[in-house]
Amino acid sequence: METIFTKIINGEIPAYKIAENENFLAFLDVSPLVEGHTLVIPKKAMDKIFDIGTEEFKDLFGFAQTVAKKIEKVISCKRVGLAVVGLEVPHAHIHLIPLNKMDDMNFQNDRLKFSDEEFKDTQNLIKNS
Repeated sequence: METIFTKIINGEIPAYKIAENENFLAFLDVSPLVEGHTLVIPKKAMDKIFDIGTEEFKDLFGFAQTVAKKIEKVISCKRVGLAVVGLEVPHAHIHLIPLNKMDDMNFQNDRLKFSDEEFKDTQNLIKNS
């Protein structure tokens, strides 16, 4: 099944990549709840996160932990929250969301809009931390 995430993985659609290895990719959400809102995905397409094999699941969350620590270093927040919703795109993914208040993780909030330059600044801050 091809999704927008598959197209990002294949380089068909650009993304503000934060971290990548042979199995996983982290990139800024282009419709973020807050600055630094990042998506972490397995490169192997899988609709539901709990259908991922046990070892790959552990590795995915380990990769997400590394990315979350990078976010927390450079984005002003009390902590980085984690959400697995998966209704927007049928490809398993984790939302890493910098939090200063509980409402920062409310998916019914209006999404923020940033310029390409602002996204690139945030990308570079996190990527190079």
